[in-house]
Amino acid sequence: MNQIAKDVSLALFDRVESEVRSYVRSFPVLFDRGVGTTLTAADGQEYLDFFGGAGALNYGHNNPAFKQALIDYIERDGIVHSLDLATTAKKAFIEAFERYILKPRGLTYKLQFTGPTGANAVEAALKLARQVTGRSNIVSFTGSYHGVSAGSLAATANKDMRAAVGFPLAHVTSLPYEGYLGNSFDTIAYLEKLLVDPSSGFDTPAAVILEAVQGEGGINPASVEWLRRLRELTSRHGIVLILDDIQAGVGRTGKFFSFEPSGIVPDIITLSKSLSAYGTPMALVLIRPDLDVWKPAAHTGTFRGNNLAFVTARAALETYWSDSRFEDEIARKSAILATELAAIAADYPSLGLSVRGRGLMYGLVSPKDHSLPARVSKEAFARRLVLETAGSYGEVLKFMPALTIAEADLRRGLSIIRDSIRTVQDSTAASL
Repeated sequence: MNQIAKDVSLALFDRVESEVRSYVRSFPVLFDRGVGTTLTAADGQEYLDFFGGAGALNYGHNNPAFKQALIDYIERDGIVHSLDLATTAKKAFIEAFERYILKPRGLTYKLQFTGPTGANAVEAALKLARQVTGRSNIVSFTGSYHGVSAGSLAATANKDMRAAVGFPLAHVTSLPYEGYLGNSFDTIAYLEKLLVDPSSGFDTPAAVILEAVQGEGGINPASVEWLRRLRELTSRHGIVLILDDIQAGVGRTGKFFSFEPSGIVPDIITLSKSLSAYGTPMALVLIRPDLDVWKPAAHTGTFRGNNLAFVTARAALETYWSDSRFEDEIARKSAILATELAAIAADYPSLGLSVRGRGLMYGLVSPKDHSLPARVSKEAFARRLVLETAGSYGEVLKFMPALTIAEADLRRGLSIIRDSIRTVQDSTAASL
């Protein structure tokens, strides 16, 4: 064991790193290696990963299907940094994306490579929508998460995140997402009323931005009907529809794009996280061709050409998206996850748990006790399973295992969850 691995203390991070650090507080271990769905700490302990880099590791850690391609590229001195210059790696990615993603789905988009974060892709999408329409306001939804840079944060709903910016966030109107006010309240009809009523005090926005399945907001999937009605409404009123598929895309909800089951075609799509396939940063904006009104360098950035990400992203498309087998495998595992979570909820009726989600993006919701998911997550981590919580109050236990996870590991993780809930429930009962 090397010297670094011998010292497993986190004291250095406490002493030197900013207080802004987050996930390490929930998972206070010095991690060293990752293979597939297994994380290995510096002390040799192995952890099962149901966190997936918050959606950045859909294909698992160090997927061998991509690793050698990346090693080969580096060893031959392939271009690493290139701004937006043309490179062979970028060309190969574009060709693969067009061949395996766009053409089979009948989609035609221009590709914009922004700075490598999802937030930067959102910033670009919002700027472009405002340029195209000449309007300033944006509609986002309750429960939304689009990033924490100033523009994307204005479209993000979380109160604490918004407060951190230090100045008023303007030019975004937050409206209720589907189901936010109960199943009987028609949120699309509400938006339409605002648009057509001359006394609503609501100006036609430049764009509507949304997630088809909200992640940080608590695993809230929009229905097919709701998405179709929103698409029709925005088209009729000349409003740009931006679909943020940064977390829910790239197969996470079963199809490459989370909106595919609805059949809608967004005007702009933002992608990042697992697009690179290897955990390296990469972001992409898909633009309806007639909306591509950018002037050269109107949205720029030093790292908008991550060639290492292009290499692994291309390999992922060729490996997993050349036919339907990967989608079929996700569907099979999704059925296992949904069935087992429903069984867990049924086994603890006093907790009032419910299940929601799609693909391999699911939530176990605790409406009665908002502290329960955090306590279950902590207990699961003690049993060496990593998973996070989500939702306005942390009321959702969030399941995002790798799409490539073996069935045995999926079932093992769910068994840990079941045991963790039992332990937490028994502990709660004992303290009463």
